[in-house]
Amino acid sequence: MRLSFFIFLSAFILFSSFNLKKSEKEFPIQNPKNQTEINRDSLIVFAKKHLGIPYVYASSNPQKGFDCSGFVSYVFKNFGMTLPRSSSGYKNIGKALKPEEFKVGDILVFYGYKNRNVVGHVGIICEANGMQSKFIHASSGKAQQVTITALDTEHYTKRFYKCVDVLSE
Repeated sequence: MRLSFFIFLSAFILFSSFNLKKSEKEFPIQNPKNQTEINRDSLIVFAKKHLGIPYVYASSNPQKGFDCSGFVSYVFKNFGMTLPRSSSGYKNIGKALKPEEFKVGDILVFYGYKNRNVVGHVGIICEANGMQSKFIHASSGKAQQVTITALDTEHYTKRFYKCVDVLSE
């Protein structure tokens, strides 16, 4: 009896391991780091799935909420990219683009609303049109959530520091 149970158990384990390998082949897990280029539109589609998630300082958790850099880093991390977790980390990242070079998926970097010496906010361009672009971001302002805002509003135009392309680097 013990021998037959052992044979049954061995056969079950062997059969299960073959099934596991077969299912892995049917549903391959792709490593985004192997991709040569991230699709900019896919990045924005993913970002827009988070519209309305509340603003929560120092958070990058979609179940709780996001702050601005938490949202940006979360979106890009989903595509295999690691970006600074703090908005101040964007001060020296990338080459500044001219407005006519702005593309969907580029990152807008803003000074803080109280201090023009410190980077205080970031967002992702979701509709590219130079300084009339729109961007998706976790806003600590009136919206208090992930929202889409026009860059040409006075609040953001006067705080604009630069726009960078991290996808083409």
